[in-house]
Amino acid sequence: MSRLIVTPEVSLADEHLRIRVSGLSSRQLVTLQASLTDEKGVAFSSKAFYRADEDGELDLDQASATGGYYRGVVPMGLIWFLKPEKPYRQLVKRDVMGSPFRITLDLYDSFQTVPSHEVQPMASQTVERWYATPGVQRIPIKDGRVRGALFLPPGNHKFPGVIDMSGGTGGLVEYRASLLASRGYATLALAYFGYEDLPKSAKELDLEYFEEAANLLLAHPKVKGPGIGVVGSSKGAELGLAMAAFLKQVSATVSINGIPALYGTVLRYRGRCMQGAPYYVERTLFSDRGSLDSTGLYGAHREEAHAGAVIPVEKAQGGILFVAGEEDKSANSAEFALEALERMRKYGREEGKLLSYPGAGHLFEPPGLPLCRETLMGRSPFPLLWGGEELSHARAQEHAWQEIQNFLHSHLGQSAGSKL
Repeated sequence: MSRLIVTPEVSLADEHLRIRVSGLSSRQLVTLQASLTDEKGVAFSSKAFYRADEDGELDLDQASATGGYYRGVVPMGLIWFLKPEKPYRQLVKRDVMGSPFRITLDLYDSFQTVPSHEVQPMASQTVERWYATPGVQRIPIKDGRVRGALFLPPGNHKFPGVIDMSGGTGGLVEYRASLLASRGYATLALAYFGYEDLPKSAKELDLEYFEEAANLLLAHPKVKGPGIGVVGSSKGAELGLAMAAFLKQVSATVSINGIPALYGTVLRYRGRCMQGAPYYVERTLFSDRGSLDSTGLYGAHREEAHAGAVIPVEKAQGGILFVAGEEDKSANSAEFALEALERMRKYGREEGKLLSYPGAGHLFEPPGLPLCRETLMGRSPFPLLWGGEELSHARAQEHAWQEIQNFLHSHLGQSAGSKL
C-alpha cells in the first residue's frame, strides 16, 4: 500500500516540510498535488510529476520533479507554486490566531491533469501551517492615537521590540508580526492609514504618530530596550526609513522593497513638514497581460525641485538592512537601495547592508507564501503588476527571512525563538 508522509503535520508557516512517499512500484510515475482554500473561499493548488526510485520510494528533499508546475529538486515546490483558481488573488493569512492554513496533499497514480474530484487519490495527508506558535498573545492596541495589534512571545522575560508595517493597501496586516513573535520578538503590527479612525489615505501623515507607537512599545514591561527595530514593506519601508532617520528610539531598520524618499505623502514632525515628490503617472506602462507596471512612477526626487523628498538615511542611529527584488515591477527597489547605501557611505556611515535578489518581485513575504505577480488594488481599473519569477522569488523569501532575523538579533539582542 502506498503511503504519503508529510512532516511535521503541524508547524509554523515558515518551517520546512518534508514530503515522502513509500510503497510504490519501482520507477512508478505519480502526481503529487497540494491544495488549500483561503479565508475568503478562494482555492489554491499546485501539482508536480515524479518518478519513484528503484525501491518504490520518493523523497522530495532529493527527488527531481519531471514536470507540472516546476521541474528539478524543489523540496517545497508544492507550497511555493500554489496558484489561485481565480486571477489576481494573493494568498495571505488574515486570522493569524484562530486557525491555520490547512493544506491537503494528494498522491495520484501516473500522470494526472484532470480535476482532482474525478480521480481517487492513492493517499492523502492534511497538514496545518500556523502563523503563531502556542503561547503567543495577541493584544489589540487602541492607545492614544496608536492602532494595531501587539504580539508577545510566550515566556516571562523581556523580548526585543519590533514595529512591523505593511504597504500601500493600508489597514492592519498581522501575519509577519505574528511570525516574528513566534520567533521571539515582541512585535507591534502597526496600522497607519485605512483602519478604524486613522487617516483614510497616506497623503498626509504625522511622524509623531509613529514616535508614539515606538514609545508605547518600549514602555511595555515585556519589551527590552533601549531601542526597537522596524520592519516595513513598500510604503511601510519608506516610513520605516523616515523613522530610522528622525526617531532616536529606532536601533535597526529592515526596508523591504522600499524607496528612500517620500512619494505622494506629506510627512509632518514637530512643526516641520517634509513634502513628498509627486508620482509620474504618465510614465506607467501596460504589460502584455494588461497589468500596470509602476516602475516609471518614481524618479522625481533626483531632480533638484524635489530633493527635499529624500529621506536622510545617513542620520539613522542604527543599522539598515535593505531587501530588494530585482524583478520588482512596482518600483526599482534594488536601484533605490543602492542609492541609499551610497548616500550613507558618502556621510561615513557603514551600517547599511543590501540583500538584492535576482528574480524576486515586489510582494516579498515570509517563506511559505507563494509569489503573487499581479493583483487588483484599490480603485485601479487595471491589475497592478508586482513582478517576480516563482522559484527565484520563493528562494529569496526563504533566505531573506533568516537574514532579517539575524540582523534584528545583531542589533537588538537575543530573541527567544520558539517552534510548535
